[in-house]
Amino acid sequence: MHDLLIAVLLGIVEGLTEFLPVSSTAHLLIAERLLGLAGDRWEAFTIVIQLGAILAVVAAYWRKFTDILATLPKSKHAQQFTASVLIAFVPAAIAGAMLIKKINAVLLNPELAMPVIAVTMTLGGILILVFERIAPKPRYHDGDRLPLSKALQVGFCQVLAIVPGVSRSGATILGGELLGIERAAIAHFTFYLAVPTMFGATALQLYKKWALLSASDLSTIAIGFAISFIVAYGVVKTFIGFLSRYGLKPFGWYRVALGFVLIIAWLAFR
Repeated sequence: MHDLLIAVLLGIVEGLTEFLPVSSTAHLLIAERLLGLAGDRWEAFTIVIQLGAILAVVAAYWRKFTDILATLPKSKHAQQFTASVLIAFVPAAIAGAMLIKKINAVLLNPELAMPVIAVTMTLGGILILVFERIAPKPRYHDGDRLPLSKALQVGFCQVLAIVPGVSRSGATILGGELLGIERAAIAHFTFYLAVPTMFGATALQLYKKWALLSASDLSTIAIGFAISFIVAYGVVKTFIGFLSRYGLKPFGWYRVALGFVLIIAWLAFR
């Protein structure tokens, strides 16, 4: 029962934060510390439940994805859409493959992970608050039809999310706004880009950690996976409306507040 409750809590954290500009990795690490979880088993579990969040995007956009696949051989729009997502995916894929060991060295070191996340959480929030004010007037209003050069630039923005505590969606949405892409358009594109990016990263990590899980963990995994899917689906369906109305500023203030709390906690308990 204890493990099932933890699975529910971690599933909620993953589903709620994966697509918001607040860093799901940071929140999962914080949750693991608060719950007293340690060891490779729970690390492997958090990797698995990310798949639930990925499937939430596929479920939310299933009609678009099936239409693109069905018309890909003949439709120039489908071909451009696919090319833009793949081109945006490439920079993070290369950087992730090259830096994964160094990233894990930080994330798995309690002495490094919390202060790094505290700083990046705070700085990320400040950057959101500043850049939201100076973002140029949008010139691109359709996330389905971004020029390939613009998609590549968004892909380079996504590379920043390799740093622990830097949100993938935050980096791409804020970067997209600075590149002249309308908020809702870049948010849609961020969801499309999440599918190959998250699937690739999760598959790579899961390949290395799968052996750490056993048949006795199946019920725990199933609960965490299902909760992650349900919560993430709700976020995906409501986030763009929230973003169009309020922008990124609420998340910026949240990040700054949480960052200060983490810094104070780290100084108090180091």
